[in-house]
Amino acid sequence: MKRVGRSSIRRVVRRGKPRRLLSGAFISLVGYLALAVFAAQQQFFALDYGTRAWVRQLHAEALNLPMEVVTRLGDRIGLVVLIVIAVPLLWRVSRRWAIALPVLMAGAGALQWLAKAASGRARPNLAPFGFPSGHVLSLVVFFGLMVYLVAMASSRRRRWRVLACLIATVPVVVVAFSRLYLDKHWLSDLAGGLTIGAAYLLLAIWLVEVVLVRTDDLAPAAGEAREPGA
Repeated sequence: MKRVGRSSIRRVVRRGKPRRLLSGAFISLVGYLALAVFAAQQQFFALDYGTRAWVRQLHAEALNLPMEVVTRLGDRIGLVVLIVIAVPLLWRVSRRWAIALPVLMAGAGALQWLAKAASGRARPNLAPFGFPSGHVLSLVVFFGLMVYLVAMASSRRRRWRVLACLIATVPVVVVAFSRLYLDKHWLSDLAGGLTIGAAYLLLAIWLVEVVLVRTDDLAPAAGEAREPGA
């Protein structure tokens, strides 16, 4: 299982994946920068106000507690729990990613802090640091990586891979909705978290699966080249 997972990922990555990863990261980054310009100018979209008004119509006493609980998944404690669960599972499939995951998530935390400080846009409830949504950014990185590893390394049937991807997508969507419901973010805040999270994740995958893998492959060859001279 371990060898199949690693070889599958490396084989797919080498078949034109580096260019796709970098292209996707570039497109996501451009989308984020476009949103960030409006956020820095304290501007909002009509869709922000329209979505907020629509979500307010859905408010009900029975939904308040579930939304408060669900949104905790994107908090610091919720993310730590996800990492603690994921690392042992990843260790059986890809030790490289089991080690990289905590570093990747720590980087996502630093990235969201810098992005929020740069924009300085308030939340709908007037609390500071609204753009981009840190919950969405972090969950996109975490569950996006899970989707990538399942899609690239799974030897099961296609429908099971699709099901796994859908299961990983649901928490991101539910938590994003909870942020709107609790009046913590504008819709453009969520879009900002999605785009910068996707750009960060794709660059991280490119670094780990292309740069580091290529370095590992060159190391034995360099050792063989020095051996005759020795």
